[in-house]
Amino acid sequence: MTRDPQAIWFADVAARLGFADAAAFAQAFELKPYRLTQIYRAANKELVESVEAVTTLPKELRATLAERGLAFTAVEPVVLQRSRDGKTTKGLFRLHDGNEVEAVLMEHKGERTTVCISSQAGCAFACAFCSTGQAGFTRNLTSVEIFSQARFFARDLHARGKRITNVVFMGMGEPFHNYDAVMGAVALLNDPHGLGLGHRHITISTVGLVDKIDRFAEEGLQVNLAISLHAPSDAVRNTIMPVNRKFSTDELMAACERYVAKTNRKVFFEYVMLEGVNDTEACAHDLADLMRGKLYHVNLIPYNTTPDGAFAGTADDRIWAFAAILDRAGVPTTVRHNMGRDISAACGQLRSETQPKAHAR
Repeated sequence: MTRDPQAIWFADVAARLGFADAAAFAQAFELKPYRLTQIYRAANKELVESVEAVTTLPKELRATLAERGLAFTAVEPVVLQRSRDGKTTKGLFRLHDGNEVEAVLMEHKGERTTVCISSQAGCAFACAFCSTGQAGFTRNLTSVEIFSQARFFARDLHARGKRITNVVFMGMGEPFHNYDAVMGAVALLNDPHGLGLGHRHITISTVGLVDKIDRFAEEGLQVNLAISLHAPSDAVRNTIMPVNRKFSTDELMAACERYVAKTNRKVFFEYVMLEGVNDTEACAHDLADLMRGKLYHVNLIPYNTTPDGAFAGTADDRIWAFAAILDRAGVPTTVRHNMGRDISAACGQLRSETQPKAHAR
């Protein structure tokens, strides 16, 4: 499916300004196609702050668009927190209806930078160890609301002579539960006339929505797929991830095999280490059996405490012992270095503190 990023962006702009569609917006201001391209490029490639600063537009047009309320972003930063080591920045962003989401910028050694963005306000999947899921689900984000989180940090980095090198859909929400908007955001991120981030530098994480994994395999994109697995069997996964009652571990792994067969691309498996739950030697051997001989990579994640969580994290020495079992079985394995724990910006901790309990819509 072809997705036109400029069309996606202007459809969102038009809706926020009260127009029926992008054509009505363009007609109202007598904007020819080349003017639309100038506006889009200024906003998303040149990362200009506002329409007033787009010097390729006539001064009168800039003033008219600004007066009408044209904004280059769909999110408003409310709070920014920086970790003690200065390498992680968490942003709380307000949406047009007052809902809020969090996104995180991580600045690694060298020039690598990663932005972790949210796709929903809250999450409907209620994983027992995740703060977002414990707060409930409010609504899906639009493609531009998702993209605007990355755009904010792109502007911040640009001002310091840096750029985003990676984007991960691992913030608040289940990306495949908001499939179309997420894929629209991917188009915006990748657009060479905009942010220009390569597909291989984008990762989408899912709790295991089998039908959407199959759909994603048909996209023909080089975007990375990550699976929030967190347990090697139904017996364990059912206790911490309610989604497993709809899509069993066997069904999920079958979908991953179909994905690899279709795309010949690696699948990354995220596995948060919970003391006494999924960190036993038996679990390690069961996980190795699931992974062996495939284009699979396991990422072990130290557990980050959350206000609603009833779990303790596995001790570091036991995490490395678990990793050693996988390694001996020939399973490519890494142990994630957590960033931003001191500002609750690490994996599983994102949640708008000003809206501690979401309400269904």
